Amino acid sequence: MGSSSSSFKFDDFTDLCFKLIKQTKTRIVSIWIMFFFPLVLICHPETAKILLKSSEPKSKRDGLLISDGKKWERNRRLLTPAFHFDVLKPYVQIYNNVFSIFLDKLEKATSGGRSVEIYESVGLATLDTMLRCSVSYDASVQEQGSKHPYVDAVRRLSNITQERLLRPWLTPDFIFYLSPLGREFSKHSKYVHEFDEKVIQERRKSLEANPSILKKRHLDFLDILLTARDEKGTGLTGREVRDEVDTFLFEGHDTTASSIGWAIYSLAKYPEEQQKVYEEVKRVLGDRENVEWSDIQEFTRLSLFIKETMRMYSPVPAIARMTTREIELEGVVIPVNTEVTIMIHVLNNHEEIWNKPEEFRSDRFAEESNRDPYSYVPFSAGPRNCIGQHFALNEQKVALARLVQRFRILPDPDKEAIPTNSVVTRSKNGIYIKLEKR
Repeated sequence: MGSSSSSFKFDDFTDLCFKLIKQTKTRIVSIWIMFFFPLVLICHPETAKILLKSSEPKSKRDGLLISDGKKWERNRRLLTPAFHFDVLKPYVQIYNNVFSIFLDKLEKATSGGRSVEIYESVGLATLDTMLRCSVSYDASVQEQGSKHPYVDAVRRLSNITQERLLRPWLTPDFIFYLSPLGREFSKHSKYVHEFDEKVIQERRKSLEANPSILKKRHLDFLDILLTARDEKGTGLTGREVRDEVDTFLFEGHDTTASSIGWAIYSLAKYPEEQQKVYEEVKRVLGDRENVEWSDIQEFTRLSLFIKETMRMYSPVPAIARMTTREIELEGVVIPVNTEVTIMIHVLNNHEEIWNKPEEFRSDRFAEESNRDPYSYVPFSAGPRNCIGQHFALNEQKVALARLVQRFRILPDPDKEAIPTNSVVTRSKNGIYIKLEKR
């Protein structure tokens, strides 16, 4: 078990894991942040499996991705209908509408062969999708960008979360919330919570006044939250509803933006992969512009491409669990209240598991393999896997199919993207591409 007493950035954690794996074949790395805060990093699928198969470890906040024990089990049951295929089907048209706006913006920005940074625009598009699908709110976020106060608040919250990870001394909440960064975080959180509360209360009143409205339109995420009942006939509390909306908006839009952003970059970087995807999209869609629900299952090559992108550029490079009891991993006893971090990016690129992991090769997912299923976990795994993974994959397929159908994506040789791992995988210097109309 490797250890260190220094302060690290998240990229340093990842680099340390890869280095120790090569040198010692270690499966667990321990870190002391500022000598006071122990952190255990899990670097092998077999070890990760022990944690991922359990639903007991918890974190400090609430929301389906991070709540604990019996509360998580109950809420998972209540929310599962929100991601049934019948609920997901109408969202495909929303994806089409959102990414039509996105593509029109890109076409204008790249006219004359200009290079354009696309990550910011992708983030606006995925936030637009989340608002429309979760609470049926069309805020024109792609047109207004950061001028929209909600967009500005959400982006600052995301950026502050990233910045906090780079400052280990802000790890304890009581220090963070006393800092200027923490006070700003609180200010933006208050605005977002008040916005969400207003939307939730308006919808609650509407449903109470006219419950038959649910039969006249497709359900959104908020409809499911407000009408869900457990076996005792009890629904979610107002706080639980808001927590789940927050989780869906924040975790959903940021992670999907990372996936789509790096997929677009990979399409540009690997033209032979792009050509295979384009030929499939052309065959499936023909002369149609919009993607339909039945098309999504036909995108087998595109699915392989997305899987390989998420392997090389893990949208969520790590997930953390807080131990609620003493556990033993690889002969190491980990005490209660210790943060254990599963290094997803390390699992997805482990040399012991993957043949030449540094190479982008989507065909690897079409080949027969005895690979441990826990070696590829972009959406986590086990009982706490991402409940919205089909929603996210469908959105990616629509976005990328529409993009390659309309444009040939070219790299900017002067601006190669440099991945950096934090809450989500971003680029240190942006993601720049050029486009040619097909």
